Amino acid sequence: MPRTILETVRSLVRRPGRQGMADISPGGDKLGYLRAIDIFRDLGPDEMAWMEQITRMVTAERGQLMYSQEDEGEALFLLKTGRVQIYRLTPEGKRLELATITPGTFFGEMPLLGQHMYQGFAEAVEPSTICVMGQADLQRILVAKPQVALRMLEVLGRRLMDREQRLEELAYRSVPARLAAVLVRLADERGTTLEGLTHNDLAEMVGAYRETVTKALDEFKVRGLVELKRRRIVVRDLDALRALAS
Repeated sequence: MPRTILETVRSLVRRPGRQGMADISPGGDKLGYLRAIDIFRDLGPDEMAWMEQITRMVTAERGQLMYSQEDEGEALFLLKTGRVQIYRLTPEGKRLELATITPGTFFGEMPLLGQHMYQGFAEAVEPSTICVMGQADLQRILVAKPQVALRMLEVLGRRLMDREQRLEELAYRSVPARLAAVLVRLADERGTTLEGLTHNDLAEMVGAYRETVTKALDEFKVRGLVELKRRRIVVRDLDALRALAS
C-alpha cells in the first residue's frame, strides 16, 4: 500500500500500457473548481480544458500524508476541500507546524522553486479532495502563461511573511502569547467555535509541550477567555486574546 498520495498517483501513472489515468476521487466538477483558483484566472477555455485533462483528482482521509520529506518534489497539489497541515519533524521527533492549507490554494511548490525534495510533510487534518499536477505540466503552463507564475509568487511571498512571523513568535514570545496568537488566527479563519482540536494539535502549532499548552488553556478558561470542551474550544473574548498575543 502506498505511503502517500504522491505514491498513489505515481504508481497509477506508471502502470504498463496505461494511456492516462482517470481521477481517483468520485464525481465532482473539477473544471469548475480549477476555474475558481485565483492563480489560473488568466487562462482561456482551451487552457482550462487542458488543465482538466492533465490534473488528477484524489481524496485523502484524515491523517493521510500527501507527501513526506523523503519524496521527490515532482508534483503540485491544489486543495479543493478539507485542510492540510505542512510540518517538519525535529531530530527528537517533535512535530513543528509550518502552515495550514485551506481550500482554493496550492501546496508542495518545491518543483516551482527548483527543489529536488519536499522540505517536510503534508498531512490531511480532515477528509480532503486534491488535484495533483505533475512537474512537467507545471513547467509548461508557467512558460506559456507567466501570469500564473507571478500569482504563485505572490502567494509564496505571503507564506514567507507568515513563516517569518511564526519564527519570531517562537523566538521571542511566551507560550501563552503564542497560544493566544494561534487561537486568534484560527478564530479568524474558522469562527469562534474551533472543532476537532486537541491539546496536542495546539502544542504542535505553537512549538511547545502538550502539558504546557494544557496549563495555559486552563488559565485562559479561568480568565473567561475560552470555554473548553472535548475536542472543541469556544473563544469567548477574542479582543483579550488579541491583546495577549500582541
